Amino acid sequence: GFIFQVTSFQGVAVRSLSTASPHDHPEHGRLVYKGNLAKTVLGVKFFSYSTSIFNLFMMPYIMLKSGIGVESLLVQAAFYGLIGIFTFVTPVTLHILTKGYVIRLYYKDEVDTYTAITYNAILAEKATVFHQKDVKIPDITKMFTTFYAKTKSMLVNPTLFPNPQDYNHLMGYDKSSFFKFEDLEVKEADER
Repeated sequence: GFIFQVTSFQGVAVRSLSTASPHDHPEHGRLVYKGNLAKTVLGVKFFSYSTSIFNLFMMPYIMLKSGIGVESLLVQAAFYGLIGIFTFVTPVTLHILTKGYVIRLYYKDEVDTYTAITYNAILAEKATVFHQKDVKIPDITKMFTTFYAKTKSMLVNPTLFPNPQDYNHLMGYDKSSFFKFEDLEVKEADER
């Protein structure tokens, strides 16, 4: 009985793996975008966090072995300051810069909502649901922001949308308030 159960479970696992991609989440809608730097962002953040943890554990040992503890307060303060920058400032800065990097973006046509998957501070995936009308485009081009979803900054690469129409709809470029060149040409022809 037990051996049969294990093999049948493996069969189910293999079947489900072959039919569905790991990024299929029907509850979020259809996948319209996949960021190509997701692994890089995760890797850089993970490396930064691990070096910070290493620094924290090594600091007392370095202090003991180097004899800095005996030296002047100024040297001690400078040493702690330098280690502190690498231990805390780097990961925090990295998180601020990459927290809006969209790993995957899903779209639900029937309700016109998006689900953006980003990494949170502890490197877990975080889902942010927003409506197309919540999308605001920054007035000036910002380095790590393509658009704001409500108040959250999001970063996507327009060229990675398999269907450019999905990007146009996300940004609201397909709305009538934006002039289309074809319409403009027709109007000019009519006037003539």
